[in-house]
Amino acid sequence: MKIKLQTTTSREYIELERDAPFTLEELAKEYQSQAPYRILLARVDGVDRELTTVIDHDAAIRFYDLRTQSANLAYQRSLSLLYLVAVKDVLGVDADIDNSLNRGFYTDIKVRGRIHAEDIQKVENRMRELADADLLIRKEICTLEEGKRIWKDAGYKEKVALLEEVSDPDFEVSFYELNGYRNYFFGLMLPSTGYLTHFELRKYKSGVLLRFPYYTDPEVIPEYINEYKMYGAFGEEERWTRLLGTHYLPDLNRTIAENRTKDLVLLSEALHEKKISDIADEICRLGKRIVLIAGPSSSGKTTFARRLCIQLRVNGLQPLYMGTDDYFVNREDTPLDENGEPDYENLNALDIELFNNNMNDLLAGKEVDLPEFDFMEGRKIFGKRITSIKEDQLIVIEGIHALNGKLTEQIAMKEKYRIYISPLTQLNIDRHNRVPSTDARMLRRMVRDYKYRGHSAANTIAAWPKVRAGENRNIFPYNTEADVLFNSVLEYEIPMLKKYAEPLLQEIGPDQPEHSEAVRMLKFLEFFSIIEDESLVPNNSIIREFIGGSVFTS
Repeated sequence: MKIKLQTTTSREYIELERDAPFTLEELAKEYQSQAPYRILLARVDGVDRELTTVIDHDAAIRFYDLRTQSANLAYQRSLSLLYLVAVKDVLGVDADIDNSLNRGFYTDIKVRGRIHAEDIQKVENRMRELADADLLIRKEICTLEEGKRIWKDAGYKEKVALLEEVSDPDFEVSFYELNGYRNYFFGLMLPSTGYLTHFELRKYKSGVLLRFPYYTDPEVIPEYINEYKMYGAFGEEERWTRLLGTHYLPDLNRTIAENRTKDLVLLSEALHEKKISDIADEICRLGKRIVLIAGPSSSGKTTFARRLCIQLRVNGLQPLYMGTDDYFVNREDTPLDENGEPDYENLNALDIELFNNNMNDLLAGKEVDLPEFDFMEGRKIFGKRITSIKEDQLIVIEGIHALNGKLTEQIAMKEKYRIYISPLTQLNIDRHNRVPSTDARMLRRMVRDYKYRGHSAANTIAAWPKVRAGENRNIFPYNTEADVLFNSVLEYEIPMLKKYAEPLLQEIGPDQPEHSEAVRMLKFLEFFSIIEDESLVPNNSIIREFIGGSVFTS
């Protein structure tokens, strides 16, 4: 067999000859010394594969470590399995994997009463014992009916409901078994527990944080930060899912199948409007005059800001809405990144001194010559926006650096109200399988990029790592500075986005580097029903920012 191999550090292929079939894990062990981090996954002829995969034909193979999305998710799933086994071994109960929090998962151990720190330590000790033993994570295949029976006997109604939606009688159910415990995980897994070397447990509120390395630093547990506002936002979203009756994916699919979509959309939008109204009331009560809005890509910042301005007007205020893009320094003064290219996301790409002077002058009632940035010429133009505001007016500012204190360091803190916005998905496939918020954001961006920017899904996928890297530098470190966190997720959005995103993903061919990620996203979308009738979506909805028809962007 002829093998073309790429290690995790090389762009060049190594030509190999093999006489007999081998597993990807066997090949990975031969080349592990050439990799900076543990090899976790491989891409074979454009498709991601587990290391247990046997290669018995000519193939192009590339290894991946934790720094890639697919390998990172495989680590998270396998660690979740290890955690569930340890909880069962130590406490004899189950645990739910609820949502992302603090560079990890917030989990709920199903014990009676409170979970104690000593119990959590015992669970972590058991996890390390199982990891040190390097136990195999075995994949088992069973029939659809057998899968239903297994979940029914285990008391997992939502898992049974998901399998009951499958119409193909030949559908096979894949389980992963570890130390006598088995479960189903929607995606690739690692070969054994020995790969799970970095994790920690931490008691938090009434649950437990299962924490692991972030993709930017595969061997380090991130610094702990008490993200209590994020926790509160997820808690609020959980209450919303109970109100909507859509805690798990089968609940959402059933709502669509029973033609209750209109109520779902209207109630979801009403919950958004109420939250925005509450925020506007709070700003008015506190007498704030500078409202700063930031959030990661595809959060719906523009629509949120416009709707907030309307609610502020309901309170009798006249907000001035503006972004920070007009404050870019002239192009020749733009700082460069590590590759010597202009870094437009760098805070110093903005004229911070001018911005602060303009804002303070506006607050003082002065007439200000606000700049307009000419993106063709690469410089600010003056004389077009001579502006002043009244004493009872306020300024609403949206931008990626809005929560970074350095942007507004010359503006009095008493004037500022800071808002962090992000779609924090609480809807889970079942109690052990999450819907990653980053996937929901990428679907939003993919649909918008195609509709408004002429970009293919492959373009969006290729750009996503750079987008996330920018968010890690400029946005996520400052979310704890916010006075309030607005969760922009809508319970119905993935079924609404599916009909747009699915054909775009299907266009990505096996010869394209983005094919494997497209395959993963398509498999993820398979579980969701489609909402065909987009006329149900109000024209001021955040989702309209992505599918079109928004009253704010049309």
